[in-house]
Amino acid sequence: MLVGRRHLSGAETDELVSLYRTCARHLSRVRSAAPDPQLIAELSSRVATARGRLTGTREVRAHSMRRFMFQAVPAALYRIRWWTCGVMVAEIALALVVGVWTLHSPEAMASLGSPERLDEYAHEAFESYYSTYSAPDFAAQVWTNNARIAAICVASGITGVLPLYMLYANAVNLGQAGAVMVDHGMLRVFLSLISPHGLLELTCIFVAGAAGLKLFWTMLVPGPRSRFTALATEGRALITVAVGLTAALAVAGLIEAFVTPAPIAWPVKITIGAGALGLLWAYTLILGRSAVAAGATGDLEENEAGYVQPEAG
Repeated sequence: MLVGRRHLSGAETDELVSLYRTCARHLSRVRSAAPDPQLIAELSSRVATARGRLTGTREVRAHSMRRFMFQAVPAALYRIRWWTCGVMVAEIALALVVGVWTLHSPEAMASLGSPERLDEYAHEAFESYYSTYSAPDFAAQVWTNNARIAAICVASGITGVLPLYMLYANAVNLGQAGAVMVDHGMLRVFLSLISPHGLLELTCIFVAGAAGLKLFWTMLVPGPRSRFTALATEGRALITVAVGLTAALAVAGLIEAFVTPAPIAWPVKITIGAGALGLLWAYTLILGRSAVAAGATGDLEENEAGYVQPEAG
């Protein structure tokens, strides 16, 4: 068959185009006149194979994967490092304010539930949450949920409002949960269960929020570039952040499912969590700095991003 040949001459290419069109017409007629499932499947396969040979497909090359992992992602993370630090400080401060206020306000504490319900949450529900499901299922559930939140923070950054809302809700929930645990004398349990995975997980959320806010800032202050060009360039680079965070959140999910509820010493759990966080920051600061110095931004390569009209200034 022509589609199976490694090289085609001009005449063979013309013949393949003609056969492709003929087969596509036959497929259309069969679908409308004689919907035989087996025949439709066979013709669809032939049409798809011919289309792929004629239009070409993009191969995932080892070079592209290495560039993405060791240049694009760390460069994109490095370029928003100060935004990440700012979001982290603001989030921790807000969580502490909410926690202290809830702890010292009977009305705020009562709004979270009845005394019986809060007691059950502090002594049973908070800890049992990490062992309710099997570890593999729980890891997948946590990963997909957090990856979705991170992607929404980045992709919705242009609105400015949604990333701020998600960051605010995250800080408030963390502060309120901490207040309930402290109020019931369960601070050690709270820290021992939150810290192993939370160090990496929360940092990923900070990074995602920072990326979303950076995109919003780019819309407001595009700099010397046109607003459209600035948003397109930064948007592609920051989506790279979301893809990179997916891998980091997978690690956080594994830690939450397998390490957090494990019957091992608390210092060991903290060491594992701190080690994972340290690797993320080393990846960001060491590889990221090197990648940025080499000219990487996290954006697509020129042949992938498409033609960009030159701009003055």
